[in-house]
This record gives sequence, structure tokens and C-alpha cells, in this order.
Amino acid sequence: MSMKVSDHVLERLRAWEVEYVFAYPGDGINGLLAAWGRADNEPRFIQSRHEEMSAFEAVGYAKFSGRVGVCAATSGPGAIHLLNGLYDAKLDHVPVVAIVGQTARSAMGGSYQQEVDLVSLYKDVASDFCEMVTVPEQLPNVLDRAMRTAMARRTVTAVIIPGDVQELDYSAPEHAFKMVPSSLGMARYAPVPADPDIERAADLLNAGEKVAVLIGQGARGARQEVMEVAELLGAGVAKALLGKDVLDDDLPYVTGSIGLLGTRPSYELMRDCDTLLVVGSSFPYTQFLPEFGQARAVQIDIDPHMVGLRYPFEINLVGDARETLRRLLPQLRPAKNDNWRRTIEKNTAHWWQVMERRAAVDADPVNPEHVVHALNDLLPDDVILAADSGSAANWYARHLRLRGAMRGSLSGTLATMGPGVPYVIGAKFAHGDRPAIALVGDGAMQMNGMAELITVAKYWKEWADPRLVVAVLNNQDLNQVTWEMRAMSGAPQFLPSQSLPDVAYAEFARSLGLDGMRVETPEAVRGAWEAALTADRPFVLDFRTDPAVPPIPPHASLDQIEAAAAAVLKGDSDRAAMVRQGIKAKVQEFLPGHGR
Repeated sequence: MSMKVSDHVLERLRAWEVEYVFAYPGDGINGLLAAWGRADNEPRFIQSRHEEMSAFEAVGYAKFSGRVGVCAATSGPGAIHLLNGLYDAKLDHVPVVAIVGQTARSAMGGSYQQEVDLVSLYKDVASDFCEMVTVPEQLPNVLDRAMRTAMARRTVTAVIIPGDVQELDYSAPEHAFKMVPSSLGMARYAPVPADPDIERAADLLNAGEKVAVLIGQGARGARQEVMEVAELLGAGVAKALLGKDVLDDDLPYVTGSIGLLGTRPSYELMRDCDTLLVVGSSFPYTQFLPEFGQARAVQIDIDPHMVGLRYPFEINLVGDARETLRRLLPQLRPAKNDNWRRTIEKNTAHWWQVMERRAAVDADPVNPEHVVHALNDLLPDDVILAADSGSAANWYARHLRLRGAMRGSLSGTLATMGPGVPYVIGAKFAHGDRPAIALVGDGAMQMNGMAELITVAKYWKEWADPRLVVAVLNNQDLNQVTWEMRAMSGAPQFLPSQSLPDVAYAEFARSLGLDGMRVETPEAVRGAWEAALTADRPFVLDFRTDPAVPPIPPHASLDQIEAAAAAVLKGDSDRAAMVRQGIKAKVQEFLPGHGR
């Protein structure tokens, strides 16, 4: 039997060592589906409940494996459904290749069923490389460039293959005019800045007396070097959300996350520093960086397209974080005194006391901060964590202390709802021998998490470690938006848009052959986590949490909280509870024993 174009697609993916394709079937990729049957399902077709979830699973796989994630979908609606997950990958600089079907070439331009101009539709999300294959000889070059570009530029690429092209006999490009041959492979590389630029950066950092370091996911390969820089310069280290797992939260000078979801000591670090070093981060919120003119600043980033953003940096170093810091370190001088470092460590120690106190505040029925804080002591050393967007991200950012080999992520720049559960599914295909936990709100769980439990039920028995825990913060409210309305608009909760129905999440999990538990008292929280983390199958924890517990920004004062509460007191459904919980949470910072 002759090889079809669709057969060669799968053969080429195998040559690139692609193990999984996260996908959903449809007639626009019937040729590929038939090829999968002929190829004994290699690479494996992983079936989600929805194409958007396929894309999220590819993103989760890529984030936690360090490899390219591949997803596939049919023409028209299937290709459209992929887009949200693909934008999540693009904005978080994650390598993902999308393979999508298209109507037959003979029908193009005829307003045919499911005909969508996919090249135009995908030209933004896959702006670095998006091509349609129209003849067999075009295929190897297009697919190879899609893989190589995704890896090199840490971005999304797309390959569009019309249905009739999938069924054509494959023929390779010839040694001829207007033929483009191709080759496999992508060598590792680590660019570094020029020596004079390194010297200038060292001079600037050595001149600083109050040095702050901000790290993002781009610093993940430079953990040891970041620690050495911080020790030499007596610096504090704040982390962008995507860099939360880059450096241990137990280090006394690591101030935690930065931004609206961040910590008080990170806010103070940026407020008071005179020198800033940013490594591998494009953190977007300028208002949480030092005041313009206050701090001299250096940025290190591997992507020249991303340097010079967000802040008036004096020196922009384009290079691999690890190799750049290795060249920078010999030129750095130890800090002249430790006053700045002692202040940072004091503020950070106080913050963890505040977090412990906030977690202990009474709520009705359960304080969500207690739910997440109680997980700290129980986290397996090799756990993989995903937080969904919303209030769950606040508690993930502030309460969890990641260390060692622990990994964690969320939708950083797009901040879309819904990736929590598919992220950990993708993670389990990357690391089936490691436990995974998703922290999700009930809004995200209802949006798509429940359906993806069916995907979990379909595949979990093949994972070496069956533990996949989905923790639902069930407060029957789209809580993050509710609080944003209160804080930013002075508007009371609008129940028709914000109120969510109560759902028996644990019972639904059990109906699928998984396990689950509803938790309605603070005393039961720790035992529930222990049960889930020792279970012999995936587990859903339905925590009934209090929607009146506020995700207070790190810079908020008690006066501001009281003013925001007063602005909506007469019209909000939570009224007194909102005021009570907000003040109780904030006052933990001012209790005796904080050492200030």
C-alpha cells in the first residue's frame, strides 16, 4: 500500500519523538484518523471532551515536560475551539504545534459547510509560523519548520491540511527547482551577551545598596545561579507567577509572588529597592515595579523581542539566563552590609506569620485560605500543581510554599478560566509517576473541569502514580470578578451574573469510578487532603468555602478595605460578612508578635 500524506504526518511526528497528540476527532481530519489506525496509534491520540481542552492539555504537557505539545482538531468549529488554549500557550511562551484539518481544496471559496479561512484566523495566534499544505511535497518542510519554530521561539505554530490532501499519495520533495527539502532535529543552544555588556551590568549591580531580583519562568534553568547572585548582593528575590516554582519559598530572602496576587514583602521589596535585576520575566504590571527613576535596572532575557519592556532598564542583556548569570557572577562583589537583607528576611518571616493567621480566621463554612494553607505540610516532594484563574490563583500564589522538584503553573498572561484540570491531565501524560493537584474554583469546574473528569476516568489506570487531585473551592460565586467589582467599581455583587448553582462535584466523580469527598467544616480539611493524597485513584475534593473572604492586594491598607466595604455595604448580598471577613483578614498584619 502506498503511503498517504496523512501517514507521513504521523511518521514525521514520530521522527520528532512526539509521544502524544491531544485531539478531538472530526471529518476534517478523517484522513489522519485513518492513518492513526494504520500506525497502531503512534503517536498516541489522547481524546479530550472538547478541542479547547485538547489545546490546554498540550499546554500543560509542554509546560511540565519542557517538550513541544501537539494538538489536533477538525476544520471549522474544531479549529476555532482550539484558539483559547493556543493563545494561552502563545502568551505564556510555551511551544505548541496545532495540526488542523480544512475543507477539500475543490470546495474552497464556495461557502462550503464548515469552511473557515483558517490561514487568516490563525495568523495572529500562530504568527511566527502558519502554513497550509496544498501538495504532498510541501509537507516535510512545513511540519519540520512548525516544530523547530515552536521550540526555538517558544510559541504556537500551525499546520493546516485540507481533507483531500490528507488522502493523496505522499511523494517527497525532489532535488529540483522550487522544491524545498527539509531535515529533522533542533540543537540546544545557549546565547550569551557580549563581554562589555556583562561588565556594564556588573558595575551597575555592584553600585546598588538595596538590590531586588525579579525572576520568571525564564530563570527555571538558573536556580543555583540566581541563589548565588542573591547571596552575593544581599538581595531579595520576588517571583512572577509563572516563576513560582523556580526558587524555593523556604529560602528566607525569597519574598514570594509579585502583583495583585502577590505578597506584602514583594511589594515592599520593589517599593524600597534602589537596584533591580529582572531575569527571565515579562511581568506586565508596571505599578508593582519600583517608581521610575527610583531604581537602576538590568534585564536578562533570551528573547530580544521581549527585552526593554515594562521598565526603563539601563542595560538589556539578551541571553540564556543560566549562561549569562554564570558570566556575570565572577564580576559581582559582596554587599557591603547586611541591613537590607535583614529587613527583607524580617518582612518575609512576618508575612508567613500573617498567612498562617489569615488561614486560621473563622469563616462560614470554611476559609479558602485555610484549605490551601493546610496543604503545605502535605505536599509530596515531586508534586505537580496547577491553579485555575480566579480566587484560587490568589491562594496558590500566596499560601503554597514550593520547594525542590515541585512544579506549578497557571494561565499567566492570558489568565483564562478553565486550564486547571486539563493542565494536570497534560502533566500526567508528561510524568505519569508523579502526583498532580489542580486548585480550581467552582466556576472553572462548571465551565469545563467536570467534563474533563471523564477524560481522567478514561486514562488514569495507565498512569504509574494514580493520584490526581482536583480541589474545588465551592463558594457558589464567581468570586474574583465579584471582588473586582467591589474594589474597582465600588459596585455590590450582581447576583444574576455572579451566583453559581451548587453542584455535587464529589458525587459526580464517584459516578465515573473516581473518588471524592465534600468538606464542610475546617476541622475536616486536613483529613480530606490526606485521604485524597493516599487514594488509589483520582480524587475530587469539594470544599464548601466562604465567598466573603477577600483576596486582599498586598498594598491595600485597612482604611482602603473599610472604604471599599462601605461603598457597597447597602447593596451587597454579603454585606456584614464581607466587611467582617475583610477586616479580620487585614488586621492579622497588625497583631502583636510580628516583630515590627
